[in-house]
Amino acid sequence: MNESNLLLGKVIKTQGKRQWVQHRKITAQKPMEYICLDIKYVWVDGEKRHYYLLTVLDVFTRKVLAWILQRSVRQMDVIRLLRKVDLQHSLRGVNVRNDNGSQFIAHRVRFFLRTSEANQEFTHIATPEENAYIEAYHSIYEREVVQRFEFSSYYEAGLTTAAYVDFYNHRRLHGGIGNKRPQQVWDEYYQSLSSDKPQTAEVSEAMSRVESVDTCLALDIVGDTANLANRRMNDNQNVLNCFGKSVQFTGG
Repeated sequence: MNESNLLLGKVIKTQGKRQWVQHRKITAQKPMEYICLDIKYVWVDGEKRHYYLLTVLDVFTRKVLAWILQRSVRQMDVIRLLRKVDLQHSLRGVNVRNDNGSQFIAHRVRFFLRTSEANQEFTHIATPEENAYIEAYHSIYEREVVQRFEFSSYYEAGLTTAAYVDFYNHRRLHGGIGNKRPQQVWDEYYQSLSSDKPQTAEVSEAMSRVESVDTCLALDIVGDTANLANRRMNDNQNVLNCFGKSVQFTGG
């Protein structure tokens, strides 16, 4: 960025002690060894404003573990989303990689991860390639969702995102994992272990699929959830069918 004069003369400074990433490329050997998270802008044309998409991704399988779409993402929103991942899959011993956004460096977020026995690591300033997996997913989401749809409302953006995450996890072939589906890689790993592992994975997946559509929209918009509940069941399948027909299976 400095060589391309993109910093506009600004000097980026950091404060506080953090554990910086040691290796730019992550080599994961199993699910829930490394997870990464980041925030992306999503433009809603009908409301002439951006919303914020926070996504948690498993590196080994490229599976989207959880997400929220909101007017803003605060430190407590990050904690709530990570708590959901912890309840479904356990964060104990997991390496959590994120950038230096104010939500991620917040004391409460770092304290939550420490008490969950997770290892939080920060990418170096202005080095997005150190968080390449979540950046790649958000690039795919930008290409296959944001650039294809002009959202008339927050409801439409959330509904479309919910349908796409389901499509991405269960139907989209991913080049980074051998042209397999993220959920397929997840299932194959646990099925290769002892008999008690698949049962745990299946229960967790059932929980995540049910909650992914019903609870991942904004938590801070009064009255939206009541209106969405009556419409989401029928509309969700229509949007999902759209992806199945028109999105090409390209390598990620």
